[in-house]
Amino acid sequence: MYYIITSVVILVMLIFWIISVQRSLVVMDENINNAMSQIGVQLSSRWDALTSLLDLTKGYADHEYKTISETIQARRSITKDSSPDDVTKQENMIAEALGKIMAVAESYPDLKADSTYLKTMDGVNQYENMVRTSRLIYNDSVTKINRAIRMFPVSMIAGILGFSNRAYLEA
Repeated sequence: MYYIITSVVILVMLIFWIISVQRSLVVMDENINNAMSQIGVQLSSRWDALTSLLDLTKGYADHEYKTISETIQARRSITKDSSPDDVTKQENMIAEALGKIMAVAESYPDLKADSTYLKTMDGVNQYENMVRTSRLIYNDSVTKINRAIRMFPVSMIAGILGFSNRAYLEA
């Protein structure tokens, strides 16, 4: 009888431990999803700021406007289910569009000196800094879940529950 009670107590403790592990892994996974969503929101804001910059260049260089406009219209939004590769591709598209806009601004000193252009450019830089911060938060969250998943005995339970290592956002 004593062995049965001991076995039941151990089994109940094991079940509670598995539930606890699952809940903590879910929290870490949701933190990663939230961080990716934040990156998406900030990248979208950068696209909006680039669109404003592009509108300022329209009167100066019509051909460049059309080329950059196609790039901006082809943008893809980042969601919580996006991969680090998706973020990198989107950031490369932003860098390309921004480079083209800056090239137009260099060719037209009046545009470069325009107060609206300067304010909008400051907005682009501010969103860039926010994306950088969100990338740090994302990578920190990935480190936490990856570390938890690799440690024994959680590693056994994580695999059974379908949790796997997540990829980092590369610079």
